[in-house]
Amino acid sequence: MEIKGLHHVSAITANAKNNYHFYTEILGMRLVKKSVNQDDTSMYHLFYADEVGNPGTDLTFFEIPRAGHTYEGNNSISITSLRVPSDDALNYWIKRFEELDVEHEGISKQFGRSAIHFKDPEGQRLALVSDEKNQGVAGGVPWDKSPVPQDKGIIGLGPSKLTVPSPGPTIQILTEVLGFTHVGDYPAFIDGQPDIQVYSTGQGGTGAEVHLEHRTDLPQEKPGRGSVHHVAFRVDNYDELAEWKDKIKQLRIPNSGLVDRYYFKSLYFREPNGILFELATDGPGFTTDEDVEHLGESVALPPFLEDKRAEIEAKLQPLNTKLY
Repeated sequence: MEIKGLHHVSAITANAKNNYHFYTEILGMRLVKKSVNQDDTSMYHLFYADEVGNPGTDLTFFEIPRAGHTYEGNNSISITSLRVPSDDALNYWIKRFEELDVEHEGISKQFGRSAIHFKDPEGQRLALVSDEKNQGVAGGVPWDKSPVPQDKGIIGLGPSKLTVPSPGPTIQILTEVLGFTHVGDYPAFIDGQPDIQVYSTGQGGTGAEVHLEHRTDLPQEKPGRGSVHHVAFRVDNYDELAEWKDKIKQLRIPNSGLVDRYYFKSLYFREPNGILFELATDGPGFTTDEDVEHLGESVALPPFLEDKRAEIEAKLQPLNTKLY
């Protein structure tokens, strides 16, 4: 039972069309699945990733058209990182962001890696992180039809940063329950605040870290458009996920039980600071119901929703994701 790294991050958008434009045409990610939120089928669930949606490359969005403004604060997943192949790739992205008017903070250092912090049009807090020195979990392969050159493209998820008012209980979950290891620290972005702690799992490296920020000066975050709903961690297979369920149950941690998301199986629980964690299996993957060449072009529904397709599609605003 070993967490292999980041599986996916799920966030909130108020506008699927604009979200699709930014993440595919600006960031060059591939829409590998256009589906719906299985818990509320009136909203889109969009999955952006590498060429085939390999585990650890996946950034997803729930569309909530009436989602309000996010008031940033504690008890949150406050930065989602996206990996790029090299330091040189970051120079490309600086020029691209300048040309396309993307708000960014230039190149800085984060735990010995070069990074660019930036935001999407809804204020989603993001960072591009260089994989040049990575010796841990390998990244994916950018889609060859992306508007971004493959050697500069996004290859997967980097560290997720959690911001909490009380780090001790979160650390206990990360280390004693999930098996993460403390591997270092780096200075906080705000003067006078504690160093940011880095926790690693599996093979380690850019795709297998959680960065924990302790903030004493913030209210609790009020989520909305541009906020993160949950972070998911990789579990090898269903049998191992069932073992995790038993372990978490034995520890009396409230949880969802095993949930079938069709493209993967999941287990959800909240750590003590209220952040939603998911454990998700690596398979069966996004090519289960669509050909690789046509991923994300049509509304994909798991078999248990297929008989409601007409009803579901009638509630969705049309979103053209076909390339040709």
